[in-house]
Amino acid sequence: MGLPPCPLLLLLALLLGAALSQEPEEADIYTECTEGYTWDRVTQHCKDVNECETIPDACKGEMKCINHYGGYLCLPRSASVINDAHAEGPPPPPPIAPRPQPPAQPSGPREHFENHCPQGYEPGAQDQSSCVDVDECLYDSHDCQPSQECINTPGGFHCKCPDGYRKIGTECIDIDECRYRYCQHRCVNSPGSFTCQCEPGFQLAGNNRSCVDVNECDMGAPCQQRCYNTYGTFICRCNQGFELDRDGFTCNDIDECSYSSYLCQYQCVNEPGRFSCVCPQGYQLSGTRLCQDIDECEAGTHQCTDAQTCVNFHGAYRCVEKNRCQEPYVQVSDNRCLCPATNIACRDQPSSIVYRYMSITADRSVPSDIFQIQATSVYPGAHNSFQIRAGNEQGDFYIRQINNISAMLVLARPATGPQEFVLDLEMVTTNSLLIYRSSSVLRLTVFVGAHSF
Repeated sequence: MGLPPCPLLLLLALLLGAALSQEPEEADIYTECTEGYTWDRVTQHCKDVNECETIPDACKGEMKCINHYGGYLCLPRSASVINDAHAEGPPPPPPIAPRPQPPAQPSGPREHFENHCPQGYEPGAQDQSSCVDVDECLYDSHDCQPSQECINTPGGFHCKCPDGYRKIGTECIDIDECRYRYCQHRCVNSPGSFTCQCEPGFQLAGNNRSCVDVNECDMGAPCQQRCYNTYGTFICRCNQGFELDRDGFTCNDIDECSYSSYLCQYQCVNEPGRFSCVCPQGYQLSGTRLCQDIDECEAGTHQCTDAQTCVNFHGAYRCVEKNRCQEPYVQVSDNRCLCPATNIACRDQPSSIVYRYMSITADRSVPSDIFQIQATSVYPGAHNSFQIRAGNEQGDFYIRQINNISAMLVLARPATGPQEFVLDLEMVTTNSLLIYRSSSVLRLTVFVGAHSF
């Protein structure tokens, strides 16, 4: 026989026994379970219903049924489930060593062993007078659900729920983490866990909860020309000379020439992203839009010979012979022919013919002053008058006399080009005192260009 039990231990055991004997066994009178569970009369607990076995064709199509505590999931065939005790087709479990059985109680009066150790303790294997903790988790003498983990404690045990669940009564209920605003944008709750999602234009940060802006421009945004990243999105812009299409990505060329007929003085040519002005033959661009006549005579690009004089006009040039005087006239300079007074044939002819050339643009407004005639010498008492002697059969010009020594040639009708007029402008000088009359002719060639510039 061992030593008699310690009086203090016996008193504690009696108090605990009395307290436990007074607890109401409410669990024995509740036999209804929540949906997804059924009452097990053997264990006197609610146990999970395996819907994958009890519901015919629980999942449709190519989905496979995965039993879950209190329900079931339909997942693709390719999905894998970790630590799922009810997964379809589980591999055979490895051999399990026989679970230790509680040590046999020594024979003797029942009340002796009931009062010997407090609940949750048993007599020691070596020393029957001592009390050692009973590992209820090891001996399966606990009431934890299959989904719960049994944690042994001195004199008892408690049931621990998996992460993401909380214990209510004897059941483990999923924690809806989304209620606690763990995610910056969107939260998707799942059994035992949750996932965060971001709005379009954002992506999850390293903490898997915050959302950071995505630079779509660095990730291949579909902008045809220029891309600008903004918070949560991006915008496309076009280069100068292009405009953004309705799709927000494509850049279309702007036909600047169709917007205005005044962009170019002569002709506008549209090009991708820009436009350019061109000029007709015989002209060159002055700046970006104006056309300027090319003076081939000054530039030396003409084809005139030494016996000819180069005469430039709007859009072209003309080579004229230097010696153009006809009998009875003799040439006194490159552009002047003189009729000698000693020659009888010169009595009824103008004393001299001077050649001049000028160029005007087409379609100029009328009446328009185009050339001023000026007497080179004036005799005392002489009177000068001016007239168009030849070349004005259609009445395109008239003379407006300014004073005794000058007059103005006026264009009376609009002239289109290209064309030319050869006018003989005569100045008649008379002296009533000396009974003197003479005349001289200015043979003026007027070139009208093909354009209004």
